[in-house]
Amino acid sequence: MPPFKTQTPTDLSRGHFIDIFGGVYEHSQWIVEQAWDTGLDPRHNSIEGLHSTLKAIVDEAGYAPQLALLRAHPDLAGKLAVSGELTNESTGEQASAGLDQCSEQEFKAFQSNNTKYKEKFGFPYILAVKGRNRVEILKNFSHRVDLDVADEFEVAVSQVHQIALLRLSDL
Repeated sequence: MPPFKTQTPTDLSRGHFIDIFGGVYEHSQWIVEQAWDTGLDPRHNSIEGLHSTLKAIVDEAGYAPQLALLRAHPDLAGKLAVSGELTNESTGEQASAGLDQCSEQEFKAFQSNNTKYKEKFGFPYILAVKGRNRVEILKNFSHRVDLDVADEFEVAVSQVHQIALLRLSDL
């Protein structure tokens, strides 16, 4: 993958690095803090290299930090979206999929699915929505709510990594 558009990660101070990359994983700045504290080298100056390190930090963190990471994500087309309280990244991602333009019926379907999903899994439904539309997302939502808890946990973490890669690519 190509290098970053502006300064490379190894050119940045710790504070600037965290300011730039802290939102790559939703409300989970600890991941980029750990990446910095572990040490950056030239391989981190590519999107693929930095993503690989960030992904490894999450994968090696264990269940409790991963669950906290999943719980840091907002519901799709949820209350935070309606009230305008999403992060800039989430707002753009949900808007790109048209989730800010749901019909009343679609909005109700999202609300119902969000409730059912969180009751079953204990964290919000997470999907890298960039490049998808509302119909695809609702279909995926309906499929995933039927998975078992362990399988869905893995799928959700993999979607978080996909979102992070897309966010890095946007930087």
